[in-house]
Amino acid sequence: MGETLARFENVTRGFGKGPPALDGVSGEIGGGEITGLVGPDGAGKTTLIRLMTGLMLPDTGRVEVLGVDTARSPQRIQDLIGYMPQRFGLYEDLSVQENLDLYADLRGLPRDERSSAFNELLTFTDLKRFTGRLAGKLSGGMKQKLGLACALLKKPRLLLLDEPGVGVDPISRRELWTMVEDLTKEGIGVVWSTAYLDEAEACDRVLLLNGGKLLFSGPPSELTGRVAGRVYKLLDVDGRRRQVLTRVLQRPGTVDGVIQGEAIRLVLASDVPPAVDGIAGAGARLNPAEPRFEDAFVDLLGGGPDGRSRLAEATTALPAADGRPIIEARGLTKRFGDFTAADNISFSIPRGQIFGLLGPNGAGKSTTFKMLCGLLRPTSGDGRVAGFDLRRDTAEARNRLGYMAQKFSLYGDLSVAQNLDFFAGVYGLGKARRRERISLMTEIFDFGSHLKMSAKDLPLGLKQRLALACAALHEPQALFLDEPTSGVDPITRREFWTHINGLVEKGVTVLVTTHFMEEAEYCDRISLIYRGRSIALGSPDELKARVASADSPDPTMEDAFVTLVRNSDLEDAA
Repeated sequence: MGETLARFENVTRGFGKGPPALDGVSGEIGGGEITGLVGPDGAGKTTLIRLMTGLMLPDTGRVEVLGVDTARSPQRIQDLIGYMPQRFGLYEDLSVQENLDLYADLRGLPRDERSSAFNELLTFTDLKRFTGRLAGKLSGGMKQKLGLACALLKKPRLLLLDEPGVGVDPISRRELWTMVEDLTKEGIGVVWSTAYLDEAEACDRVLLLNGGKLLFSGPPSELTGRVAGRVYKLLDVDGRRRQVLTRVLQRPGTVDGVIQGEAIRLVLASDVPPAVDGIAGAGARLNPAEPRFEDAFVDLLGGGPDGRSRLAEATTALPAADGRPIIEARGLTKRFGDFTAADNISFSIPRGQIFGLLGPNGAGKSTTFKMLCGLLRPTSGDGRVAGFDLRRDTAEARNRLGYMAQKFSLYGDLSVAQNLDFFAGVYGLGKARRRERISLMTEIFDFGSHLKMSAKDLPLGLKQRLALACAALHEPQALFLDEPTSGVDPITRREFWTHINGLVEKGVTVLVTTHFMEEAEYCDRISLIYRGRSIALGSPDELKARVASADSPDPTMEDAFVTLVRNSDLEDAA
């Protein structure tokens, strides 16, 4: 670690009557490197960053930044650091140039230095062509770059980035990461707050928070090394891999398990021999795999769930697949004036499959998703759910699908009980059936002690559970999930996918969008949407195989995403 730029000692900070947001946290931030502030929503990341900016003071303990105690001279600290808050801190009704002008005023950048600073930053972020565009009209990746430019107007010694990767696609995250790495070469210290554990793996050091407590501090490889020799891929599985995963997770000694394309990724306890005892079929085999930071984090938290979904167990099995699609897109096209957001998108999803829509921000996947769940009327083409045309039979189609929006879209001012009752009514459940299903969801998702709480005040994990419960109340044939697990901890994410996998085994069909490439591995098939078109369609393993090379024989799903998009650009330019 280089020069120590920030130090915090036994810091505690609380809000109201609940447990403290930070509980006795100590650590250091060094210059010339990226320190990952890692953990799920509610872990305490934003609170710690705000303490380092001097915008907030600790209840107990001490925070020192660039040699200055935050309690004594917060303004001095704010003059020396760069800070990009969540959602990039932009004024969306101002243009790119107007945002830069405003931040230059706020940071006290001298007039005679502005022209050169603006030119350098607009070149660095490749935003010169967009100075007149409103910030609200920028893509997520472009907002990300503009937020960084505003934070760098006065070259800081310490740059604080609060979840810069949330809601943006892997290409935008990689581009920002490259820019930030260049900054560290100039000696700038960077704090990168993130819930994406693959980002944590790329940091020089990490501070791993969960529930306000510091669980680990050090190089990410040090934590990852704790599960070395205990991570395997289960290959050549005989039968449906979701059922096999459930059985393997219920074996003593299985710490964690997730689907990875056609394989199953497992973490075993240190005293458990690598064997599956015929659970996965006679031809199945376990191959050692490189451990990941997420494997070690889940192990540190005590392991993942056991694979049992009470929601799926309580769901009536749908008839066996008969070859007819449950969700179907036929040439779906959507134009907004002269702009074509989705261009002739076609695919079909049979009963009991998970289908993923992936793509960069602004590529058209959300437009396609909204057309298929009846929220947006296509310019041309057709969408069908359970055989019902979304144009002609809108009500019938919607009653056969459950919808979980990207941003928590339930009614925040209603209580948990009121939300459940409202959505049961929307889906047309009779009184007896309504009472039965609400009681069941309350028991399955452990809502009992939260029924009177306003939905907006729930922790993120409980919000996600409530959203899923409301979407599944009426036992839909199809589930539409738009970024369903953004920001939640890995255990909650696994619990969520345990329910989804279980429902799929009961015949439910799922359409999902996600920026978590690990989640894309759960899909049976994926359509990669770019510039309004589907540029690739296939299983996760098929898409990875398309980009495999001598230099990258075993690409990740993120590698496939980035390479396929870049290849499309090259083909368009040829």
